[in-house]
Amino acid sequence: MIPGIVLDTNVLVSALKSQQGASFRLLSQVGNGQFQLHLSVPLVVEYEAVLKRGGFALSDAQIDDVIDYLCAQAIHHKIFYLWRPKLKDPDDDFVLELSVKARAAIVTWNVGDFRNARNLGVSVVTPREFLTSMEGRS
Repeated sequence: MIPGIVLDTNVLVSALKSQQGASFRLLSQVGNGQFQLHLSVPLVVEYEAVLKRGGFALSDAQIDDVIDYLCAQAIHHKIFYLWRPKLKDPDDDFVLELSVKARAAIVTWNVGDFRNARNLGVSVVTPREFLTSMEGRS
């Protein structure tokens, strides 16, 4: 069974700021069939808002291309329930809701922010941990 993941925005930010490290390696593997990416409208809206604030060597058009590619590769989910607040940062609750709906792990650099996700059976891992687990599956 192919594992499913929800990419927290901080992983995407990290990947687009540097081609070094686990975030970029993980982003580079989207669409290769090793895992399935899951998205929702609120998450895509957050990706766009955060990435277009600036600080990247990419134009808005290039950021649109990245987001379009992620949308083309992902399974899309509509969320019809709200469990709020569940997390330390209420702005992360929609990530948890998507993860529960998709039955997918949350991949984030802020593992501590998602501590309560485990109460709902959601796995929370860093990009490095996820990549290591993928290598173990090969």
